[in-house]
Amino acid sequence: MKITIIGTGYVGLVSGTCFAEFGVNVVCVDKDLKKIESLKKGVIPIYEPGLDTLVRKNINEKRLSFETDLENALLDSSAIFIAVGTPSRRGDGHADLTFVYEAAKEVGLKLDHYAVVVNKSTVPIGTGKKVFEIIKEVNPGLDFDVASNPEFLREGSAINDFMRPDRVVIGCESERAKNILKELYRPLFLLETPILFTKRETAEMIKYAANSFLATKITFINEIADLCEKVGANVSDVSIGIGLDGRIGKKFLHPGPGYGGSCFPKDTLALVKTAQDYQSPVGLVEHVVKSNKKRKENIYKKILNVLPKDDREKTITILGLTFKPNTDDMRDSPSLDIIPMLVNNNCKLKVFDPEGMNEAKKHFSKYKDCITYCEDSYHASEDSQALVILTEWNQFRALDLNKLKKVLLNPIIIDLRNIYNPKELIEKGFKYYSVGRQQSD
Repeated sequence: MKITIIGTGYVGLVSGTCFAEFGVNVVCVDKDLKKIESLKKGVIPIYEPGLDTLVRKNINEKRLSFETDLENALLDSSAIFIAVGTPSRRGDGHADLTFVYEAAKEVGLKLDHYAVVVNKSTVPIGTGKKVFEIIKEVNPGLDFDVASNPEFLREGSAINDFMRPDRVVIGCESERAKNILKELYRPLFLLETPILFTKRETAEMIKYAANSFLATKITFINEIADLCEKVGANVSDVSIGIGLDGRIGKKFLHPGPGYGGSCFPKDTLALVKTAQDYQSPVGLVEHVVKSNKKRKENIYKKILNVLPKDDREKTITILGLTFKPNTDDMRDSPSLDIIPMLVNNNCKLKVFDPEGMNEAKKHFSKYKDCITYCEDSYHASEDSQALVILTEWNQFRALDLNKLKKVLLNPIIIDLRNIYNPKELIEKGFKYYSVGRQQSD
């Protein structure tokens, strides 16, 4: 089987590469000539553990190729996946479907045989119907189907999530489309992966409902963490205690500076806007959106409260800039809100992130006089009045505390991911602050 992937961003590149690893002939298409030329050489534009190796392997085995010519890429394709960006639209929070609709129109104009057009991008409910209408309008005689196949990839573990997923969701309207997509995912049937076939609208809703529920769990434990600090409870033990309940589960119950990334912020907002459009508000998700936005400000205040109370310029170390470890993705990272607040409050920052430095420099270009980008954690900590752990990269979990204490101007650590034991840090002479825990915990 041959398939075409439109878009070589995170979802398109990971999906195309993994389908190729399944043995499918995959052509990935993008209008960015420079990106395509790099991909042909096995040079990928994102950081995702193991992806570069897998891309090069499947290029060499001639199952994965890259094109700028969509018409050529569509030849003999049984399925065409639209995997372009759907960012939040400025001003109203709705998902911007410009790229999806452009791709649909171009497919309609250039496709000359039956195929299933599959929305892989995260799109609002009803987008599949609109894509069908667009293709039908530009090519009335074309025989085709439109399906929804939302992705559930976690950045940093996307390959494993694709190869061994919890489930695959496919929304389609015909047996012909169902059979093609069933054959495409046949390797997962052999692994007894649950594959759920639904209506298009149901598949679209599942994606938004899943991400909104996970974002709700994160927001819930963050609010519980704040309460724990006031009443003297330990949020880490609370998370374990409630997570052992099979109805709740232990995942996404880790307090921190708020959720970020390419999915949760825009998907929760898009669901809220869709619900409002249909006059069926989702009040719980509306609160989640507001609470997560407020979370960044609360964390900023938490950092300020720890610093010396004087008007002198302060130097602070920030470890971790990406929204999560094992990615270079800065989209909606808490650092994008917290760092400007600190800079605007007379703070100089020394920062380090294992993979996010180049992206960070783009986002913080206006603050370049106030931010020093460092080569490692210890360089970043030299002569700082406090160290803030913002992202839980593995290499931050085993810092040389003796060395750290020597280079810091003040032995203050603000651990916003709760990766250290309070007693251990205090015994080593640090003033240690975490989230939802007492210093004696």
